[in-house]
Amino acid sequence: MASKAQNKAGLLNPSTRKAQVDVRTRAALLVVAVLASAGLLYWQVQNITLIIAFLALVISLTGAAFFLRPPAVANDQDYAEPEDWAVTRMVADQSAIGLAITDRAGRLVCANELFTKWFNGAAVPPELPLQAGGNELLATAGRTAWRDGRGYAEGLKRGVAEYSAKVVRAGQGDEYLLWQMIPQIPADILDDMIGLVSGGGGRALSEAGILASVIGGEGRIRASNQAFALRATGRIDANIPGRNFISFLRSDDKGTIFFEREGRHGTPVRLFHIPLDRDKEKGPALILLIDDDGGMVERGKALEQVESMLSLLPLGLALTDRDGRFLFLNEAFAKTAGIGAQEQPLYPGDLMIRDDKSAVSDAVRRYASGPPLAGDLAVRLRNGGEEPVALGIAGVRGLGEAAVLLSIRDNSEESKLKSQVAQATKMQAVGQLAGGVAHDFNNILTAIIGHCDLMLLRHAPGDSDYDDIQQVKNNSNRAAGLTRQLLAFSRQQTLRPQVLQLPDVVADVSNLLKRLLNETIELEVRHGRNLGLVRADPGQLEQVIINLGVNARDAMPSGGKISISTQAIVAADVRALKSEILPIGDYTALFFTDSGNGIPPHVIGKIFEPFFTTKSVGKGTGLGLSTVYGIIKQSGGYIFADSKPGEGTTFSIYFPVHRPTAEDAERATLNSLPVKATAKKELWGTANILLVEDEDMVRAVAERALTRQGYTVVTASEGEEALTLLALQAEKDEQFDMIVSDVVMPNMDGPTMAKHVRKNYPDLPILFMSGYAEEQLRKSIDLDKVNFLPKPFSVAQIAEAVGETLAEHAKLG
Repeated sequence: MASKAQNKAGLLNPSTRKAQVDVRTRAALLVVAVLASAGLLYWQVQNITLIIAFLALVISLTGAAFFLRPPAVANDQDYAEPEDWAVTRMVADQSAIGLAITDRAGRLVCANELFTKWFNGAAVPPELPLQAGGNELLATAGRTAWRDGRGYAEGLKRGVAEYSAKVVRAGQGDEYLLWQMIPQIPADILDDMIGLVSGGGGRALSEAGILASVIGGEGRIRASNQAFALRATGRIDANIPGRNFISFLRSDDKGTIFFEREGRHGTPVRLFHIPLDRDKEKGPALILLIDDDGGMVERGKALEQVESMLSLLPLGLALTDRDGRFLFLNEAFAKTAGIGAQEQPLYPGDLMIRDDKSAVSDAVRRYASGPPLAGDLAVRLRNGGEEPVALGIAGVRGLGEAAVLLSIRDNSEESKLKSQVAQATKMQAVGQLAGGVAHDFNNILTAIIGHCDLMLLRHAPGDSDYDDIQQVKNNSNRAAGLTRQLLAFSRQQTLRPQVLQLPDVVADVSNLLKRLLNETIELEVRHGRNLGLVRADPGQLEQVIINLGVNARDAMPSGGKISISTQAIVAADVRALKSEILPIGDYTALFFTDSGNGIPPHVIGKIFEPFFTTKSVGKGTGLGLSTVYGIIKQSGGYIFADSKPGEGTTFSIYFPVHRPTAEDAERATLNSLPVKATAKKELWGTANILLVEDEDMVRAVAERALTRQGYTVVTASEGEEALTLLALQAEKDEQFDMIVSDVVMPNMDGPTMAKHVRKNYPDLPILFMSGYAEEQLRKSIDLDKVNFLPKPFSVAQIAEAVGETLAEHAKLG
């Protein structure tokens, strides 16, 4: 609000201000009359003493009349002046109309919240954001108020809202104007209706065959749904807001209404006019139109037609009355809700679990009355699982007893798919993390194992430190086994895939598996016919079967049965499975089933995660099934686990059938040739070697190991430094005989360095050291004459790998 003085001037009682003006006027007239009388008397008698006596008599009589006057009806003391003008502001804000006060200079003194809300802040009347001509009407009302005390203006429009204005002159000296903005059409109701008809509500009405349009008081269209646009113009996307509504319709001599575009042979429509402002005869309205086939069909007959239509739809649909009792439900609804053939539920809440009954009942009753609205609830069915289903609720009108339409959709498959996708995404992320950890850990183990080998060379088996060093090396090798399992899970281990038959692998590993199982566990092996070939690493497949067998053994402490079976799965079988993960195609499947305790539902989604185990501390690493998962995925297969507590577990593994190629035939021929006896591998050498490794501890071990074997070793910590050393050697007319390099390094990695080297030295042999899979690295490097040494390695292994690489180069040379 404005200052205290301004508020006081604008809020005094009008009768008080009028009384103050009358007193001043009478006093002035009295003084003038007395002075005039005294002048006339002096002009007649020419006696100053008599004039002074006359004035004294008048003053005495005036004073007596003032003190003996009756009390005033109203004055300033009749009204208490407020000390806190926030109270006045609060009273003004409670008004249902917009209020503003301006002074004679046209400045805004104050305005309540409604006024600022309707006119975008502190706009100063008559300059308000009104439609064309509105401010002129408001200015005329203001001028009339200054002249006559009051002014009026009507038909002031802003958007969809419409106002009338009442302007009153106010203040102690009539120096203010009070502007009262009175809404004629509430903007929020009209806006809501426009949004409903032009949005989802209009689409729902269109689908129900109901044409809807919102018109303003002048008869022009503000919004319409798609069904109205299609009937009125022939186009569903026609832009018709602003056009005259009545121009789209015509009527015959009987009063039957048709669409003008459809002509005399068009379908007649029945029009329903719903006023949005009942106080105005020509206010805005919602118009609904439905086809009129010669008269309203009886509501009972209409309901029968609707039920016949709903019974044919594959969606789960039902109708209830206003009290929420079922009137009709189709077969799809009954199937999804788990309603038996002889069961006849009375209320929708009877189908829900106890916690959801009241919510469903309240929602049905709410949608059964009032305007027809729609919504949905997530509920759990009494005969369903833990996954919620979507229950759609919509109010319907004009169908007799039917008041609510229910729709039900089973979300279990959708939720299951989302869970599987989330699980796959999580497994991929964990796999990347596990691979990175394993790679870094391999560098540490390489240094530990290498230093152990170097110390063992200085100690004889009888020395006191020999056994301790050997124990450190053994435990390091165990740790290396764990990193290999992590790499297997992350699908980054080195595989040696072969084209093979699954029954051959199962037969080779069965004898070993029997030794791992207890005598109380029976092993059954069955093979199907016409099995296709698969391409996988046989050693890793044996690891898969062993890991599954050990897990099954631990799940059957009192004994049981393990069944391993193979089966040919054709594309038609895959379609019948309706799996969202398994692509359509031909597979050779391996099913591993045990009769153990089974896996609880809350656990089965985590069994392939690394380090997850349900075994007691010290009895499991949690890497067994994660290794199985990684091997299967890296081999291009798929694995699924199905289990029920107390009924055992089945692991289903699917390998794509491999179609042999010419390369496979050539490899099989070479493998069938007799193996020649090989001489003992030579570990000593005199070559000049460039060693590139960013890890100091690994570089130190490799350098010492190769130097001990007679090699001349020059080291670099990254690729750019290695290229500099090669250039320096070239200036001396010297050349390295071989490069031993890590793969992942800062600044310039090993493969990038190798490509630069090959430009000037195309025949220089290169040996890469890496903890990642050789197959994966070969795809990314794409270079010839490159060998790989997996980390971690021992002193003997790096010397052997260097010797083999130099020997191969010598043969080619």
